[in-house]
Amino acid sequence: MMNKLKLLFCLLFVGIMGFAQEVDFTEYNLDNGLHVILHQDNTAPVVNTSVMYHVGGKDLKNDKTGFAHFFEHLLFEGTENIKKGDFMKIISANGGSFNANTSLDRTYYFETFPSNKLELGLWLESERMMHPVIGEQGVETQNEVVKEERRRSYDNRPYGNVLQVIQKNLFNKHPYKDPNIGYMEDLDAATLEEFNEYFDEYYAPNNATLVVAGDIDIEKTKKLIKDYFGPIPEGNKVDRAKIEEKPITETVTDTFYDPNIQLPMLVLAWRTPEMKDRDAYVLDMISTILSEGKSSRLYKKIVDDKKQALQVSAFNLPLEDYGGYAIYAIPQNNTPLDTIKSEIDQEIRKLQTEKISDREYQKLQNTFENNFVNSNSSIAGIAESLATDNVLYDNTNLINKEIEIYRSITPEDIKRVANEYLNKNQRAEIYYLPKSEDVE
Repeated sequence: MMNKLKLLFCLLFVGIMGFAQEVDFTEYNLDNGLHVILHQDNTAPVVNTSVMYHVGGKDLKNDKTGFAHFFEHLLFEGTENIKKGDFMKIISANGGSFNANTSLDRTYYFETFPSNKLELGLWLESERMMHPVIGEQGVETQNEVVKEERRRSYDNRPYGNVLQVIQKNLFNKHPYKDPNIGYMEDLDAATLEEFNEYFDEYYAPNNATLVVAGDIDIEKTKKLIKDYFGPIPEGNKVDRAKIEEKPITETVTDTFYDPNIQLPMLVLAWRTPEMKDRDAYVLDMISTILSEGKSSRLYKKIVDDKKQALQVSAFNLPLEDYGGYAIYAIPQNNTPLDTIKSEIDQEIRKLQTEKISDREYQKLQNTFENNFVNSNSSIAGIAESLATDNVLYDNTNLINKEIEIYRSITPEDIKRVANEYLNKNQRAEIYYLPKSEDVE
């Protein structure tokens, strides 16, 4: 009887979860090319307005890096109708919160307001798109802000340059080789004309997706969007030529010295398929098997049991043109980095030669079901998922269907992908070391 009750409960839970996670949305284009996605949820009096521009760190200007991240800051400076410094004050004064972030592939601005401030949110984002003030004063101010961020988050932070070193070793020609924040000498050398040209090229409605999610009325929201965004002129079509990289066929070895650390780090990194490739999802699962949680294979082996490492992590870096995959470990008890490398290679070899157990596979599926539920548990999370799925995956309904991709992945897929991508001759081996006095 008890087993039947447990089975009934599980079936009910799965049914409820599947129903709760269905995200309804409406999408359409304005005449100027702006893609609009609306999600109505009247359970709480809040609304999220957000714009994702299809421009990121990989989009250079005259071979200069860092422009997209720079504009993440610069477009808060002010507009023709919003005085310098008032953008953020207006949001706070009206009970809102805001932020922005830039990746190598896109830039995302968002605000959350009480739902009676929807029109304010739309006005702010339309002002950012239509009337920004890009002048010498704002550029100089934000240049100093970005330099300080570079010092704080990269150059003066322990292990702050790990991702940059990984990128440099996985890519030779593609702009993914450069840090998302850019090089300060590039921003220092950029002219005001180049900044204005960059804005005109990438921050047009036809290169953007607007998402409005929360306590809204669909028809009233459509009218407001047309009023605020409809008059913005369409920009030129963005040319997106993919830069091809030759496959890595021999192990790349690099050493980087960081004056901010006392313990070394071993990093193993591989170039992998683009984010839309199904194998990228399999690599997500491999990361979970290797290092997510204390029962994961690498954590249990070299952190818990053998006490060889203080930390170990495997992570997938899904990107639009290519992907990256990396495993890092920080040793303890003076364990040599090559010993840790050998231990990691043993676990990779197991994935390549042995199918994971049924128990481990079920645990894996449960983890991704839970991740799926959590990713769509807030209005802000839903808004970002809708924008990302449209801009980078060309499939807005992925917000409802992505879990089916993970469900379809089999133990045989995991074994195949480990064999196809995680080989020694396809990787970079990076020794990330403390800088000693005798190192120039």
